[in-house]
Amino acid sequence: MNQPSHQIRLANAVLERSRHVCALFTNPDEEYSVLLPFIKEGFDRREKAFHLVDPDLRADHIERLAQAGIDTTAALNEGQLEVRIWQETYLRGGHFDQIAMLALIEELLQEGPAKGYQLTRLVAHMEWALLDLPGVNRLVEYEARLNDILPNYQDPVI
Repeated sequence: MNQPSHQIRLANAVLERSRHVCALFTNPDEEYSVLLPFIKEGFDRREKAFHLVDPDLRADHIERLAQAGIDTTAALNEGQLEVRIWQETYLRGGHFDQIAMLALIEELLQEGPAKGYQLTRLVAHMEWALLDLPGVNRLVEYEARLNDILPNYQDPVI
């Protein structure tokens, strides 16, 4: 893995080699106070942003990005920003398939450089894991497998 040409910051810390971060928040305002500077930094550097969100909160998520000074309309149209809902990612077919999700993550991280982005900043909201759906009990195994894949990439995954 090549060293990045610049530092990546999250919550006043520099992300070093390990860039897979689990961040827990007490409410959405706290979450966005931590994540928005990280997300905005990526936009300022013309990096790819890929966000996985609750389908009921997609519009709110995009609005919060816009309020932070991100031109979400342009970013969505240009492909710099992708905001997908859980049913398009984690919960395709109404269940969690860790193998399919691991393949999707690798595809996304490989796709960024192919489209001219030095890095992809992936932000995944994980509240779906609290639902009683098939496969959710495999989440810990998925995260362990993800930790085997992510060191091959410089991209931060929150």
